[in-house]
Amino acid sequence: MAKKDPTDLSVEEKLKTLFQLQTALSSIDEKRALRGELPLEVEDLEAEIEGLTTRIERIKAEIDEFDRAISQKRGEIIESQNLVERYKQQLNDVRNNREYDTLSKEIEFQSLEIELCNKKIGEAQRRIEEKNVELDSAAAVLEEKQGDLDVKKSELDEIMDETRVEEERLREKAHELEAKIEPRLLTSFKRIRKNARNGLGIVYVQRDACGGCFNKIPPQRQLDIKMHKKIIVCEYCGRILIDPELAGVKLDKVGNVEKKTRKRSTTRKSASSKKVTDANDMA
Repeated sequence: MAKKDPTDLSVEEKLKTLFQLQTALSSIDEKRALRGELPLEVEDLEAEIEGLTTRIERIKAEIDEFDRAISQKRGEIIESQNLVERYKQQLNDVRNNREYDTLSKEIEFQSLEIELCNKKIGEAQRRIEEKNVELDSAAAVLEEKQGDLDVKKSELDEIMDETRVEEERLREKAHELEAKIEPRLLTSFKRIRKNARNGLGIVYVQRDACGGCFNKIPPQRQLDIKMHKKIIVCEYCGRILIDPELAGVKLDKVGNVEKKTRKRSTTRKSASSKKVTDANDMA
C-alpha cells in the first residue's frame, strides 16, 4: 500500500496527528522532568572538575618551572665557586697591584653572584611551598567534586535506566507521527512548542477558553474549531486549537454537575421543610 502524502491529509487528520504527536512529546518531557536538575548539576560538576584539573596541571607546571630555575641557579653557583677558586689561586702569581685588584674584583663579583643565586633559590623554594599548599587544596576540592559527580551520575543513570525504554518507544512514535505531517505545518508546530512555556504547541478548548493561555474564545471561533475545516490558532498565545472530541478528550461538565447538586439540595431542603410543617400540624 502506497504511503499517503502528508499534504493530502484532511485538516481533521492533520489535527489528530498533531495532537498525538503533542501527547508523545509531552510524555517525553515528563520523563525528562523526572531527572530534574540532575543533568545540569552533572554538567556543572564536570565543568568544575575540568577547571580544577586545568588549575592543578598549571600549578604542577609552575612547580616544575621553579625546580628547573633552582637547578639552573645551583649550576651557576658551582660555576661561580670554581671561578672564585681559580681566581684565588691566580692571586698567588700576580706581578703587580693592577692584576691583584682585577682578580679581587672578579672574586667579589662571583661571590655576589653566589649570594644572588642563593637568594633566588630561597625565593623559588618558598614559592614551591606555596604552590604545594595550593596544589593540595585544589586536589582536595577536586576529590570532593569527583565524589559528588559520581553520586549525581549514579542517580541520573538510575533514573535514565528506568525511563530509557519507554522514552525510546515514545521517540520512535513521535518520529513516525512527524513523518505523517507536512513539513511546513510541522515546522510551525515545533516553533510554537519551543516558544511555549509548558511545551504545548496544540491544545484543546476547555470551558470556552484556550487550553494553553486560558483566554476566552469567541463563540464563532469555537464553531470554526468544531467544523475542522482549517487550522485555527489562539489569537492570544498562538497555539493551535483543536476540538476536545477530535482530540479524544472527555471533559467533565462541571456546570451540569453543579446544577444537579443545587437541584438535589433544594429538593432535600423542601422535603425537610415539609416534614417540619407536618410535625407542627400534628402537634
